[in-house]
Amino acid sequence: MALKIDGTLLLAGAGNMGIAMLAGWLEGGLDAKQIVVQDPAPPPRAMELLGKHGIAAHPAIASLPQPPAVIVVAVKPQVMDEVFPPLAQLAGKSTVVLSIAAGRTIAGFEKHLPAGTAVVRSMPNTPAAIGRGVTVCVGNAHVTSTQRATCDALLRAVGEVAWVDDEGLIDAVTAVSGSGPAYVFHLAECLAEAGIKAGLAPELAQKLARCTVAGSGELLHRSELGADTLRQNVTSPGGTTFAALQVLMAEKDGLAKLMREAVAAATRRSRELAK
Repeated sequence: MALKIDGTLLLAGAGNMGIAMLAGWLEGGLDAKQIVVQDPAPPPRAMELLGKHGIAAHPAIASLPQPPAVIVVAVKPQVMDEVFPPLAQLAGKSTVVLSIAAGRTIAGFEKHLPAGTAVVRSMPNTPAAIGRGVTVCVGNAHVTSTQRATCDALLRAVGEVAWVDDEGLIDAVTAVSGSGPAYVFHLAECLAEAGIKAGLAPELAQKLARCTVAGSGELLHRSELGADTLRQNVTSPGGTTFAALQVLMAEKDGLAKLMREAVAAATRRSRELAK
C-alpha cells in the first residue's frame, strides 16, 4: 500500500537522517509533488535524490499556499533555535510537527507554536539510512489518532517504530538505540584489535570482526529466538566460547556492567542537553 498523507509534507533538513527518511518515503510511494524541502546547502547525495524526483531545496520558506500537514524537523540541534521559529509560523491548526532532533523537548517546540499544535518527538537511529532503523516516539496531548498514524507511517518507511507515553523515557531510548550503533561499531573495533593481538593479520582481523558483527546482527534480526538463547546455542560447555564468556560475563568487570554504566552516562548527558 502506497504511503499517503493528506496535504503537504515540509522537510526541514536534508542531512544524513533527513535524506534517509526522504528516500524511504519516496520508495514507499509518497508523491514527490507533496514534498517541500528546506535546506540551504544539501549534500551531494541529497541533491542527487532531489533532482531525480524533481524536488527543489529552498534555503528558506517564508510561506506556503496552505499550512503543511506535517513539518518534519531534521536539522541539527545546534541550529534549531535559528531554523525552527520561522518554520513554526507555517504551522496550521491541522499541522503535526514531527521532530527527529536529539535533545529537543516537546515543550521546546511548543513555545514557538500556536497553542494546541500537535507535536511528536522521536528518536531514530542511523541504521535508518538502510531502512533498518528503530524509532521511538512520544506525542503531546494535541496529537490526533490520524496524525499519530501519519507519523508512524512516515517513520516506518525507514525501520521499526515504537511509542511511549512518558517523554522522560526518550533519554534512555537515546542511550540505548540512538547511541547504540556506536557501541556496536566499537565492539567490531575491539574484536578486530583483539584478533590482531592474537596474531591475525590486520586486514583479516578486521574482515572477521566486521562480518561476524554484521552476520550476527542479521541472524538476531531474522531469528524468533531471544539474544540469550542464540548466545547459549553458540556456547558449548567447557569450549572456547564458554572460556571467552567467562571473561565477558564476569559480574564485577564484565560487559554487562560496562554497558549499564555506558547507558547510564548517555542517559544523563541526554537529560543535560534537553531543551
